[in-house]
Amino acid sequence: MMDQIAKLNEIIAGSKRAVFFGGAGVSTESGIPDFRSADGIYSIDSVIPPETIISHSFFMERPEEFYSFYKDKMIYPDAVPNAAHIKLAELERAGKVAAILTQNIDGLHQKAGSKNVFELHGSVERNYCTKCGKSFDLSYIMHSDGVPHCDVCNGIIKPDVVLYEEPLDERVWEGAVSAIVKADTFIIGGTSLTVYPAASLVRYFRGDHLVIINKSATTYDGYADLNINAPIGEVFSEVHL
Repeated sequence: MMDQIAKLNEIIAGSKRAVFFGGAGVSTESGIPDFRSADGIYSIDSVIPPETIISHSFFMERPEEFYSFYKDKMIYPDAVPNAAHIKLAELERAGKVAAILTQNIDGLHQKAGSKNVFELHGSVERNYCTKCGKSFDLSYIMHSDGVPHCDVCNGIIKPDVVLYEEPLDERVWEGAVSAIVKADTFIIGGTSLTVYPAASLVRYFRGDHLVIINKSATTYDGYADLNINAPIGEVFSEVHL
């Protein structure tokens, strides 16, 4: 693997506008479970499938059960950035990484110091009243009993995350696509590239180097200049500026 990491370092050194796109595997090393692995959130033995619970219609119809699951299984307030988050922030400060695109909702890239982050699926850190629109932080949600309600109008508060049946934020999507189109290097990590429409982002890349870092193979491996099958934190801990 060291030869592959040496190649990765070479690619990054020669890049002027790299873009990183990450999935759940970026945060598993911070103790946050993914969705589709054997121990992931979707493997939970539940009368109601997790995919149903975290849908828009379920939130609207049964908010108490939604929040019971959401607070217990989707929020990890004590999680801290791992080697991948930290190195990406360093690369951004060094002018090597122009943007970070993430499917994760944990806010760890920002906690590590990254600035230009496109959160495709939203963030647990942001929440809003469905009635008056007032914003609330994660602490307010975590310290609310049952369903959190607005302290102004008593409306139900919704996490600013993309649930099933909901579209991605158009401005975030357009920003992500624009970043990829301008990139000379596209590094994809911690994702099997099976969740659409986010997985289709790779099709917008026309730059010099496509790099895929994932523990298992992806359907786009054949298009990559470099494939590294290893945990992304382990790989990025060996990346040098």
